[in-house]
Amino acid sequence: MKRIVIKVGSHVLTENGAVAKERMRDLVELIALVMENGQEVILVSSGAVSAGYTVLPLDRRSVGNRQILAAIGQPLLLKMYQEKFALHNILCSQVLLSAGDLDSKKRTYLAQLAIDGLLSNGVVPIINENDVIATEELEFGDNDQLSAYVAYNFDADLLVILSDIDALYDKDPRVFSDAKVRREVSSITKEELNAPSTAHNEFATGGIVTKLKAGDFLLNHGKEMFLATGFDLDDVKSFLLDGIQKGGTHFCGV
Repeated sequence: MKRIVIKVGSHVLTENGAVAKERMRDLVELIALVMENGQEVILVSSGAVSAGYTVLPLDRRSVGNRQILAAIGQPLLLKMYQEKFALHNILCSQVLLSAGDLDSKKRTYLAQLAIDGLLSNGVVPIINENDVIATEELEFGDNDQLSAYVAYNFDADLLVILSDIDALYDKDPRVFSDAKVRREVSSITKEELNAPSTAHNEFATGGIVTKLKAGDFLLNHGKEMFLATGFDLDDVKSFLLDGIQKGGTHFCGV
C-alpha cells in the first residue's frame, strides 16, 4: 500500500483572516478519495494560528501572541477537520511534534508506532508542529520542512505540498511573463536553496525556498515530492488518482 503525506499551507487554509472552510472541505474530500483508492494518508496541516485569531484577534507579530493563538487554534482546527471527515465516515487524530521528537531515536520510534497504529485502523493522523512550546520554530520554521521529515521518518512514498505556489518555475512568474513551469526536477542547486525566502501571506512562514529545501531533503533520501496549487485540486487529483500530471512539479530521482 502506498503511503502519502499531504501538506497544506497557511495561505491555502486562510482567507480574510479566518480558516477557509470550503478549501478544507475540498481537501478532506480529496483525502477520502485517495483512501478509497487504497492509499494511506498522513496530513500535515497549517492553520492553527489563523483559527485562534478568529476568536481572539491578537497582534500576530508577537511570538508570544502566536503561541497563544496556536494553543487556542489547535483544538478549533481539529474540530473543523473532525466534522468534515465525519461526513466521509473517517476518523482523524491530532499529532503534535517538535523538532526534538524527530531528533531522538526513541521518540521517533514511539511516534512511528503511533502513526502506524492510526493508519492501520483507517484513522488520518493530522500532524502539526508543537508551536506552543517551539518558539524558535514558530518564528523561523515552517511546515514544509516538517512535512519532509514526516515523509522520511514515517516511511511515506510521496510528499504532496498544496500551496499558493502552483509549481516551480524557471524564473519568478510574478515578474516575468515568459516564466515556464519546471514539470520534473531531479536535483536542486545550492543557489536555489540559498535564495531569500519569501511568503505571500500574513499567516505563512515559508515560500518557494522552503519547498525546495523539502524537495532537496527527500530527493537525497530516495523519496518523491509533488508541488501543486491548493486552491484548485484538479492537478493533484489527476496526479494521485489517475497517475497523470496535468500541472505542478514532480520532484523525483533520475
